[in-house]
Amino acid sequence: MTLVAGIDSSTQSCKVLVCDADTGQVVREGRAGHPDDTEIHPAAWEAAAQEAIASAGGLEEVDAVAIGAQQHGMVCLDETGQVVRPALLWNDLRSADAADALVDELGGVRAWAEAVGVMPLAALTVAKLRWLADNEPQHADRTAAVCLPHDWLTWRLRGDADITTLTTDRSDASGTGYFDAVSDNYRFDLLELAMHGRRPELPIVLGPSERTTGGGRTFAAGLGDNAAAALGLGAEEGDVIVSIGTSGVVTAVADDPVVDEDGFVADFADGTGRYLPLVCTLNGARVLDAAAAMLRVDHDELSRLALSAPPGSEGLVLVPYLEGERTPNRPNATGALHGLRVSNATPANLARAAVEGLLCALADGLTHLTAHGFSTHRVLLVGGGARSQAVREIAPVVFGLPFLVPTPAEYVGLGAARQAAWALSGSPQPPTWKPPATTEYTADPAPEVLERYADVRHLTEGV
Repeated sequence: MTLVAGIDSSTQSCKVLVCDADTGQVVREGRAGHPDDTEIHPAAWEAAAQEAIASAGGLEEVDAVAIGAQQHGMVCLDETGQVVRPALLWNDLRSADAADALVDELGGVRAWAEAVGVMPLAALTVAKLRWLADNEPQHADRTAAVCLPHDWLTWRLRGDADITTLTTDRSDASGTGYFDAVSDNYRFDLLELAMHGRRPELPIVLGPSERTTGGGRTFAAGLGDNAAAALGLGAEEGDVIVSIGTSGVVTAVADDPVVDEDGFVADFADGTGRYLPLVCTLNGARVLDAAAAMLRVDHDELSRLALSAPPGSEGLVLVPYLEGERTPNRPNATGALHGLRVSNATPANLARAAVEGLLCALADGLTHLTAHGFSTHRVLLVGGGARSQAVREIAPVVFGLPFLVPTPAEYVGLGAARQAAWALSGSPQPPTWKPPATTEYTADPAPEVLERYADVRHLTEGV
C-alpha cells in the first residue's frame, strides 16, 4: 500500500491524515491544538504539526505529503530565514484602516477586482503588509521574504532554510491581494504599493500537480483550506459549498474567473487549475458557541432549543457580527439583537435566532454568487457547524434549497492527501477517490426570515 499524508493546519488546530494513495481510505490520523489568538509565532504551527504527525504514527512509511492551511496569514522572514515577527492571522483586524487606504490608492474596489479579483480587506495579506510598513517599519525593513502559513510549514517540513526555495500554489496565492489567478502572475506593483516601495522575495507558485522533495519524500504544492476542502469533497462545477468553521464560507467551483466590482465575491483559484469564487464571513461556528454560552447550555441542548422555536424566532433577529465582519466589510461592527419583546424573550427563540442569523449571513453570500450567473446544482454543508442538528435542519428553511450533508470527515486534510497522491502519481488529473456519502435535508422555505434579517442587518456599529 502506498501511503500519503494530508496535513490540515487550520486556525484552531493541526490534523494529520495518513491515507491509501489509491483509494483515499484513512489509515491513521492525529491532531494537536494551536494557540487561540490572532497573532501567532509560526513555530507554534510547526510544533503542533510535529505533535500531530507523531500521534498519527509518524511519516516514515509515507511517500508524499501536502499541507492545506488557513489562508492570508502574514509570515515575514529575514535573509537567513528567521521569523521577523509573529504572524498576523486572517482574523486579525488591526489592518482594517490599511485596507481602506489601499483601496483608495489604487482607485477603488473595481480597480482591485480587475487587477487581482479581490478587494484588500483586513483579512488579506496585502493589507497586513501595509499595516506592517506603517506601524513597524523596522520589521518591514528586515523582511526579505513573505509567505503564507502553508508555504512556511511546507518549507520547514522539507528541511529547507533558503528563502529562495519557498513555494506556494495558486489557490493560496490568490488570497494574498498581490497575485492574479487569471494570468498566474504576481503583481509586484501591488506588493510594492503595500510596503511603500519594498519588494521582498515571494514563494514560487507551483502548478496543481507539481512537487518538490525534502527529507526523502515528495511534497505537493499544498493549498488553501477552502481549495483543499473542495478537492477532498470531489466538488465539481455547479457545486456550492457552505462551510461553517471559525469563519463562514460560501464558495462555488467554476471554470471561468469572476470580476465582482462590488467586492463581495473574492475570485480565488482552486486546487485543480479552475476557480473558486468565494464569499467569506468572519463569524462562523463561534456564533453558536456564543449563544450556547449565553444560555449556559451545551450544543446539543442549543439545537434542541432552536428546533423547538418557530421559523423567524417570533420576530427575534440576531445579526451575528460578533467579531466585526468581513462580508459585508464592517471590521468595527458588533452583533445586535433586534425585535426583542417580553412575549418572545425565551431561550428557544434566542437559540433559533442565533442559528438563523448565522445562516442568513451565509445566504447573503450565496446571493452574491448567484448574481454572477452561477446555477446551483448541489449545495453541500460542511465544517464543524454542520455537526449541529439545528443548522442542518434550519439551513433549507433559510436558503430555500435542499442541502446535502456529507458524512463528517476532515475534508481539508483529505483534499491535501489527494493532492499529495496526485503529485506522487505524475498524472494530469487528481486520483479518483470515492466521493463521500451524503444525507439530504429539505424543508419548507420561510422567506420572511431572510426578509426580516435584511431589514436590520445594517443597524450595527461601524457601518
